[in-house]
Parts: sequence; C-alpha cells; structure tokens
Amino acid sequence: ANCIGLVKLMGRHSGFIALHAGLAARHADIVLLPEMTISLEKVLQHILELMQSKSHCVVVVAEGCGDTLLESSGEVDGGGNKKLADVGPWLRDKIVERFKQVKLPLTVKYIDPTYMIRAIKPNANDSVYCSMLSHNAVHAAMAGYTAITVGQINCRYVMLPIAC
Repeated sequence: ANCIGLVKLMGRHSGFIALHAGLAARHADIVLLPEMTISLEKVLQHILELMQSKSHCVVVVAEGCGDTLLESSGEVDGGGNKKLADVGPWLRDKIVERFKQVKLPLTVKYIDPTYMIRAIKPNANDSVYCSMLSHNAVHAAMAGYTAITVGQINCRYVMLPIAC
C-alpha cells in the first residue's frame, strides 16, 4: 500500500529543526525548508516516483514553508509575529489530489508534533537545572541586582547583564 508520512516541524524562518531531524532520523526522503526555492510540481513528481519504487516515503516540511509555498494573509498574532499559512494540511491535500489524478491508492499519515515537543515532560536534569536557575535569580534579586539574567557557562551559574 502506498503510504506517506508527512511531518510538519517548527521553524518559522529557518529549516534548522526540520533539516537536523531529517538527518538524524536517516529515513526522511524529502525535507522541505523555507530557505529553499521549492517546485511543488517536482516534489509531487518525486513522491510519485518514490511510491512506484518503494511504496512509502517520509516527507518533512518546516513550518516556514507556509510563507514560501503559500501566500499568507499578512496578519500578525498578539506577539507581533506574522501569521503563516498552515503548510502541513495544504501539502497533504495537494499530495492526495495528485494521487487521485493518477488514480493511485494512497494513505497519508500527517503529524504535527509541535506541542508534543514543546510540552514534553521534564526529566531529573531539567528539574535540577530550573531549580538552580531560579535559586540564582532569587539570590540576584535579593542582592539588589537588576537588568540581569542567570545562566550556566562552563558548568558555573552566572549573572549576565541584559543590554537595554
């Protein structure tokens, strides 16, 4: 059965996460990045060729491709960021449409793990790190420091000035 795994990953203006996820997974057949000039026709043709040769493929698309493959509305969100068109469902629909045209069966599994990635449970190291940061932030505030942030550099917790 022809099956496509379509994964949309974070990356509004950069395909860094999508690129490295594709490299790390080692089984992504197509990785679409906002930094690339993308021909939808060539992508769809390549997917068809992959289906004919191995009956499955994995396509990774960065969120920012919603601004390069599609026209966004130009609206901004509450934080002042440009609202991007949702490229994942749009690309899924284009792939399904192409397979209907050539009368080939297809199953598409679409995954948008954005919130799963952002909301993953912390492990013990995360808890210790956050405790140390908050501990040092409180010490800095009690010592009268302002316009600073705390962080870790070379295994030491430090106070860093925030430039205005």
